[in-house]
Amino acid sequence: MVSPSSYSESPISGMRLSSVVPAKQTGNKDHPLTDLDLAVKLHYVRAVYFFDSEAVRGLTINDLKTPMFKLLDIYFTAAGRIRRSETTGRPFLKCNDGGVRFVEAFCDKTIDDLLNINGDSRDNCLAYYQTLGPDLPFSPPVLVQFTWFKCGGVSLGLSWAHIIGDPISASTFVNKWALILAGHIPIKSLHSPKPRKSETPVSLPGKSSPMKRVEPVGDHWKFSNNCKMETQSFQITSKQLAHMASRVCAPANVSHFEVLSAVIWKSLSKFREDSGPRVVTICAYNNLGNRENDGPTNDLVLSTIGADFNVRKVDISELAVLIADKKRVDGNSLAEEIFSEEESESSDLIVYGANLTFVNMEEADVYGLKLQGKKPVFVNYAIDGVGNEGIVMILRGPDEEDGCGRTVTVVLPQDQLTNLEKELNQEWSVA
Repeated sequence: MVSPSSYSESPISGMRLSSVVPAKQTGNKDHPLTDLDLAVKLHYVRAVYFFDSEAVRGLTINDLKTPMFKLLDIYFTAAGRIRRSETTGRPFLKCNDGGVRFVEAFCDKTIDDLLNINGDSRDNCLAYYQTLGPDLPFSPPVLVQFTWFKCGGVSLGLSWAHIIGDPISASTFVNKWALILAGHIPIKSLHSPKPRKSETPVSLPGKSSPMKRVEPVGDHWKFSNNCKMETQSFQITSKQLAHMASRVCAPANVSHFEVLSAVIWKSLSKFREDSGPRVVTICAYNNLGNRENDGPTNDLVLSTIGADFNVRKVDISELAVLIADKKRVDGNSLAEEIFSEEESESSDLIVYGANLTFVNMEEADVYGLKLQGKKPVFVNYAIDGVGNEGIVMILRGPDEEDGCGRTVTVVLPQDQLTNLEKELNQEWSVA
């Protein structure tokens, strides 16, 4: 993301910042952070939902803001602040009702205008900039921005610190807000999901690990790349998706996610001097459709896939099958093993972009959120704080007459992203 100063170059104006706290005091509880939470502390989730004027007709900013107070009664960790143990220095979450930062803004363009702008320049101005620190006790882990457009529509932008929960937790948080807005009474408390254990032995290091150690960042939880990273989103219609799957000749048990991942993996290999990445990470999330009554959590399932052949020369169908046959490793187990070898403060970790990372949000119901019975016209998710190898996030696209396409959001070094766009356009007509 870019710094707040860059908003002066954007179509956004009249920003108003305030805080929203739980409607009732939550008791100033201490919430421990797992090793996996700490492993993703340098990553941030960014989401933007666009709603047309009909979806928000008659609603005021107070109507949109008021449900947040009740929402934070049950999602009280989102209103907390990071502290460190006085004895060990290990971070934990102090649930002190510090609140969520709430932003109202205005845009002198229409939603269609904004949707024609791609990359960081669009979503950066609609989801307020965030990193935790350097003053950790005063840094809110969640920021919510509502932007009113010239056409009467509105966008909901969410900046969510990954340390308190994965993208599915972020999506569930927003969906619950919409339910409260619609008059549904939330349950009084949420389950605290227990970290899962991998059924297969965890093997680590080397170059195949889906987590990478980086230099400690202290109290400013921001990962800095040594190259310029850019973000771009591609829309793939259901017809294009079906054509791509038939052309690849992938077996029936291979998903659209696996086909798209294989296409992009091979596309990148065509212009990389080292013939492209031989090791990639597949990141998925547990319980995608069953988080409604769970508190925010990081429930990642990670797989590393190594190719002992030249990716550039192999058929895409073989790559898709290789991805489909991946061995899954629970992220909690992996993080625990890494931190058992080395104290958590002696180095920090990154997950997204440690290897080229394909993020599977294909089954996440990001269009399940409704305002006054209307679905968003477009939704996009992205991850910030990505390592140099980059990420590819794949999620459902808007509903179409003949099905549902995919939104593919890519974060890569600038030169690689330019070449990938050209390759996807020339070979598949999708970028």
